[in-house]
Amino acid sequence: MIDFKEKQELSLSEKFKKKGYLIYQTDNLESLNYLREVIVKNICKICKLKKPTRNYYDEFLNSFHKKIKLKDLNNIRLKLINELNKDKNYRKNYFLTSKKILYKLVGNELSMQNRINLSIQLPKDKSSLLPLHSDIWSGDSPFEVVIWIPLVNCYQTKTMYLLPPKYYKKIERNFTKYSGNSSEVFFNKIKKNVEWIKINFGEILIFNQALPHGNIVNNEKETRWSMNCRFKSIFSPYGDKKIGEFFEPITLRVASELAIKYKLPNIK
Repeated sequence: MIDFKEKQELSLSEKFKKKGYLIYQTDNLESLNYLREVIVKNICKICKLKKPTRNYYDEFLNSFHKKIKLKDLNNIRLKLINELNKDKNYRKNYFLTSKKILYKLVGNELSMQNRINLSIQLPKDKSSLLPLHSDIWSGDSPFEVVIWIPLVNCYQTKTMYLLPPKYYKKIERNFTKYSGNSSEVFFNKIKKNVEWIKINFGEILIFNQALPHGNIVNNEKETRWSMNCRFKSIFSPYGDKKIGEFFEPITLRVASELAIKYKLPNIK
């Protein structure tokens, strides 16, 4: 197959295929800071907390478990997600943190998930787990990627894990051995091979959602805050999550726009 991509794009593509993910420093810190600013402002409003100065955002978010009761967490999270998705600039800034890498790995005509997901995982909290899964197994399109943004430094059990492609290929070949297992049993069979994503605020993760991934109980002494959102090429095939329902075009090019609107003249 002919490939006219530039050397940097080819290198990034090969790394993504080999590892199943890339971590990169955002080149749009202004947009990233906007995302965190809106989070802090709204969480303080919802929980009736004094808003810290920007220098203390890390400390504030990492110690959030000391400020609320676990039983209130889900209600707080849902209220916060609603506030984020009411902000007309939030999704745009989310996209802008990752625009360049998306253009290089996915394309420049993109659909974006309508609603951004937020994870708040308190230490020792068993109610906020995302068991081992592949998004494709539940009907997502293999043409999607996930942009995962940490709002604090994430490491060890305070982060997510992902099974690298070289190990997933072995599972694919013998999938009947695993398909009847619970998520917990499945994870225990592969946990020695999963990669725990170490990533700091200011860095962004893009990963292949077809690979098995998830999290476990946060056994660190800090609260994890992260967001995730799916992106795909507008004209690539969709799974159960359709354009207009789950996805919205965000960078449709003029040639495509004109083509969509074009009507062949009637010839009588």
